[in-house]
Amino acid sequence: MQFYAINDDLISARNLFDKTPHRSVYLWNSIIRAYAKAHKFSDAFWLFKQMFSSETMPDNFTFTCILRACSENYDFEGMRLVHGRVIVWGLELDSICSSALVRAYSKLDLVHEATGVFNRITEPDLVLWNSMIWGYGSGGHWDKGLQLFNSMRRIGKQPDGYTLVGLISGVVDQCLLEIGQGIHGFCLKSGFDSNAYIGSVLVSMYSRCKCMNSARRVFYCLSQPDLVTWSALVTGFSQTGGYKNALVFFKRMIMEGRKADPLLIASVLVATAQLATVDPGSEIHCYAVRHGCSSEVMVSSALIDMYSKCGFLGLGVRVFKTMPTRNIITYNSMISSLGLYGLATEAFEMFGEIVDKGYRPDESTFSALLCSCCHAGLVKDGRDYFRRMKDEFEVQAKTEHYVYMVKLVGMSGELEEAYDLIQSLPKPVDSGIWEALLSCCDVHQNSELAEIVAQQLFENKPEKTTYKVMLSNIYAGNGRWDDAKNVRDDIAGENRKMAGISWISGVK
Repeated sequence: MQFYAINDDLISARNLFDKTPHRSVYLWNSIIRAYAKAHKFSDAFWLFKQMFSSETMPDNFTFTCILRACSENYDFEGMRLVHGRVIVWGLELDSICSSALVRAYSKLDLVHEATGVFNRITEPDLVLWNSMIWGYGSGGHWDKGLQLFNSMRRIGKQPDGYTLVGLISGVVDQCLLEIGQGIHGFCLKSGFDSNAYIGSVLVSMYSRCKCMNSARRVFYCLSQPDLVTWSALVTGFSQTGGYKNALVFFKRMIMEGRKADPLLIASVLVATAQLATVDPGSEIHCYAVRHGCSSEVMVSSALIDMYSKCGFLGLGVRVFKTMPTRNIITYNSMISSLGLYGLATEAFEMFGEIVDKGYRPDESTFSALLCSCCHAGLVKDGRDYFRRMKDEFEVQAKTEHYVYMVKLVGMSGELEEAYDLIQSLPKPVDSGIWEALLSCCDVHQNSELAEIVAQQLFENKPEKTTYKVMLSNIYAGNGRWDDAKNVRDDIAGENRKMAGISWISGVK
C-alpha cells in the first residue's frame, strides 16, 4: 500500500485495499493518508466515514491523517466534525491528536480554537509546545509565540530545532528584524547554528525582512544548502532590488547541480525583467524548456512580462499563444504588456476574452487596463473600466487604481476633476496619488493647484526633495522666478536627481 502511494498509483492501492478481507487500522490509515496526500480530500473523508461502520476502529493516527486533510483542504466544517469525533472517542487529551488539532486549526487561521485545545492539556509534551508556537507564528501572532516560548523555558522545558523554526516563522516583516536577530542570537548561544534546517529558515527570515547581507552571511555558513534555502536567497534578492545578485546566485545554484522549480524560475525571470536585458532571460527560458516546465502557467506568465519589458513584445505574444493552459495571471501579464506598448485596443480585446471564457478579473486586471488607458490617453475608456471594476465585478479600488485614474484625468487637462477625486477618498491619502496629480500640474503648468498638492506631500514625506524640484520647475514655467528661487534655496546642498537611464537595452 505504501509502495503504491509513494509512486502515485492510487488505483492499485485502492484495488489492494478493496481485496483485503480483514483490514487492520494500519491499512485504513495508509489508504486515507494516500488519498489525502494526493489531495483527493473527498475520497479520504468518505473512507474515514466508512471506517466507523467497519469492524476496525480508528486510532489517534487515523484522526491525525484526516485532520491534516481537512486543514489542507481548508474544510472548516469537516474540521469541526472530526474534532467532535476526537472528543467522543476520548482522544482529546492524547498528545498526538492534540498536536494535530493545534496544527490544523492554526493552518485554518483559527488560533483561538488552537489555543483552547492547547490550554486543556495539563502537561503538554515538546511536540505540543512546538505545534502551538508554530501555530502562533504562522498566524502572525509572533508576540504570543514569543510569550509561549518564554513560558516553556521558565518551567524548564528545553526547546529543540522545531521550536525555533516555529518561532522564526512568525518573523514576517521588516519591522520585526530586531526580534529575528534576537532569536538568531539564541540559536548561536544554544548551538543550533549548525542545524541545516534552522539555517534555511533564518535565510528565509532575513530575506523576508529585506536584510540580504545577513541572509547571505547565514547562507555562506551552511555546508550544503537545500533547494528551499537557495530559493529563499534568490527570491529575496529579486524582491529587494538586488536583481544582479539574484541572477548570480541562481547560476551558482544551477552550476552546483540543483534543479530549480517553476516558482524559483518565475521569481528569477522577474529579476531579469527589472534589469531589462533579454540575454539572461532567454537563457532561463531555454533552461525551463530543457527541464519541461516552460509551459507551467507561472513560468509562462513571467516570460511574457520579461520579454515585453526587454523590448520583445512579439516573443511574449508567442509564449502566450503556445501556452496549453492559461489563468487570470497570464491574461493580466498579456494586458499589461500590450498596454506598455500603447496597444490599448488589443488589451481591451484581451479583457473581452477573459470575460467570454468565464475568468473573473481581479484588481491586477484593472490595474493593467487603466495603465493601458493612461499610455493611450483614453479617458472615456478609463472611466468606463473604473466604473465596471466596482459596479460590475465588485473589485475594491486600491491605491494603484486611483493613481492611474488621477493621472489619466489630470493629464487630459481635467485637473479639478482629478483633485475632487482625491478629496473624496478617506484620509490619509497615499502620497503616490498626490504625486500623480503633482506630475499633471507640472505638465499643465498649474502653479496654484501645484502649491496645494505639494503642501500635502511635504506633510507626508518632508524628507523628499523631488516634490520641491517639481514645484520649482512649475513656478519657473509660469514665470514666477522669485518663488522658484525660494524653493531652490530650500533644497540647496541636497542630493541632485540621478541622470536618466534607458529602460530598454540591447534591443536589436
